[in-house]
Amino acid sequence: MIPLAWSLIGPDVESFTASLRPSLALKERNMETAGKVIKCKAAVAWEPGKPLSIEEVEVAPPKAHEVRIKLFATGVCHTDAYTLSGSDPEGLFPVILGHEGAGTVESVGEGVNKFKPGDTVIPLYVPQCGECKFCKNPKTNLCQKIRVTQGQGLLPDKTSRFTCKGKQVFHFMGTSTFSEYTVVADISLAKVNEDAPLDKVCLLGCGISTGYGAALNTAKVEPGSTCAVFGLGAVGLAVIMGCKVAGATRIIGVDINPAKFEKAKEFGATEFVNPKDHSKPVQEVLVEMTDGGVDYSFECIGNVQIMRAALEACHKGWGESVIIGVAGAGQEISTRPFQLVTGRVWKGTAFGGWKSVESVPKLVDDYMNKKLKVDEFVTHTLPFEQINEGFDLMHAGKSIRTVLTF
Repeated sequence: MIPLAWSLIGPDVESFTASLRPSLALKERNMETAGKVIKCKAAVAWEPGKPLSIEEVEVAPPKAHEVRIKLFATGVCHTDAYTLSGSDPEGLFPVILGHEGAGTVESVGEGVNKFKPGDTVIPLYVPQCGECKFCKNPKTNLCQKIRVTQGQGLLPDKTSRFTCKGKQVFHFMGTSTFSEYTVVADISLAKVNEDAPLDKVCLLGCGISTGYGAALNTAKVEPGSTCAVFGLGAVGLAVIMGCKVAGATRIIGVDINPAKFEKAKEFGATEFVNPKDHSKPVQEVLVEMTDGGVDYSFECIGNVQIMRAALEACHKGWGESVIIGVAGAGQEISTRPFQLVTGRVWKGTAFGGWKSVESVPKLVDDYMNKKLKVDEFVTHTLPFEQINEGFDLMHAGKSIRTVLTF
């Protein structure tokens, strides 16, 4: 049995959270480390398919338009596991994974004017430069300014700030939050409420924001709608939360693990379908349940067969299916063209459609004002050194989100 480190109950929650806020001592230490190489612990993925290794790494100072961050907490996401498995076509090794983090600015490079040491921040794997044609188009959040180098595991100047045992270590998704210190482009960072508990809001760097935004921004779920959510992990639960906020009347959770339904009900699910309980395809079950199909469906797994089922569960004439899950390299989706000709819509989303720099601070504020659930996603909190246990919990289906603290 994997131990649950630090059971955060009662007044201990406040004392623990307080420890994850920047202190005066930390700010003084930032002054001492600025401009110097920092040695710190990080979880290095040396090769695919192998456990992460806790190593001492060197983190170089930020260059122009870069920011070095002291991380306090990071989440463990399926996307990290996807790359670690070797299935990611952009996967590079050795690499420092991680993309759900929160911390404070340690130092800034030349030309950085929106951040200063001590600022509370969340790294962003979807940047927002505000200048490219993607940023200027209200229809998308997919800033392309540093897309090429980010995909190469490098910062915009085509180099890495990480070394370990004399070897260059690649960055991951422009964030690399599985390190006590990381360096990011200044367009890949959001300044947030300094009072926010970092062990909670770190999750707004990916999973929660992705699912929540898929319902609100991508699908634009309408009041009175019927929705189906395939996959009830963290992203699926966030979709359910978004559907409920949007006013959906029926929210059907679809998963082969019935133990997940009780949690899904807490987020707003009204019904549950286990495909294993039926002899016919799940899309046919849903069509029968909903008098012709759902208004909106969401695939939160990354299985191309389920993507097809999610589309075909949609109502003829207006049903819309949103793909959120990431499928394996080389996999393709298919359906009969008639499904689309007769009015169904198939679309995808990244980071829930949020324009990151401007939206993440608002999401944090919504959480602080109790308008957005975050704490409820955290099932385990572990010290950073137990990162592989966090992955084990995820693979075993025993966690919604595990947060690692430095």
